[in-house]
Amino acid sequence: MVTCFSVTASRDRLYRYSFAYAGLRSVSTDLGDGTIMHCWVPKKHKHGKPTLLLVHGFGANAMWQYGELLRHFVPRFNVYVPDLLFFGDSTTTRPERTEQFQAQCVMRLMELHGVSRMSLVGISYGGFVGYSMAAQFPEAVERLVLCCAGVCVEEKDMEEGLFRVSDLEEAASILTPQTPDKLRELMGFAFAKPFKGVPSCFLSDFIHVMCADHVKEKRELIRAILKGRQLSNIPKVTQ
Repeated sequence: MVTCFSVTASRDRLYRYSFAYAGLRSVSTDLGDGTIMHCWVPKKHKHGKPTLLLVHGFGANAMWQYGELLRHFVPRFNVYVPDLLFFGDSTTTRPERTEQFQAQCVMRLMELHGVSRMSLVGISYGGFVGYSMAAQFPEAVERLVLCCAGVCVEEKDMEEGLFRVSDLEEAASILTPQTPDKLRELMGFAFAKPFKGVPSCFLSDFIHVMCADHVKEKRELIRAILKGRQLSNIPKVTQ
């Protein structure tokens, strides 16, 4: 009898165990408009601690981007780690694809969990969402940390050669890889020292488990970031 073993699925289960061991629990919340958001939340919110919201970028689900960092944050904060829409177990039937809409959904999620003030860390695409949260809800976001998030980018910057990838559709195909070669390209952009010689079977396994769902919607998220974006129209934040 032949059985299929997935390295990616096994690693995902290990992350789930580590999040639970760190004192978090997995919760899916219905926002009531065709939108369901999944989030790792504290098993017990301690009111003597500040709240820290960790927002992920493109790639796998939120666990893969913050799993190695939890141990630094959990002793000092009530940590919340949501999956953005179309990642992990978060979905919507609504047509909006902007980071502003993502930010509104995350804010509603936090309110439903009884959280009104927080600090926020956003990586890559999560930085765009976090910046929008800080702009839209300044009374809620006390402090903001942006990692690898070019929130000042304009639509014309890609056309003028600011990036190594000059075409938005090519960028979308790399950020949502569907072949081992595209995933290798993504690794080349994402890591200072990319892994060398990873077999295609492992890359295909990762794509099957983490990148095969909601491809169309994720590419729409990427297109929405740059559409009509001008520095003069980007709201200023003070956090």
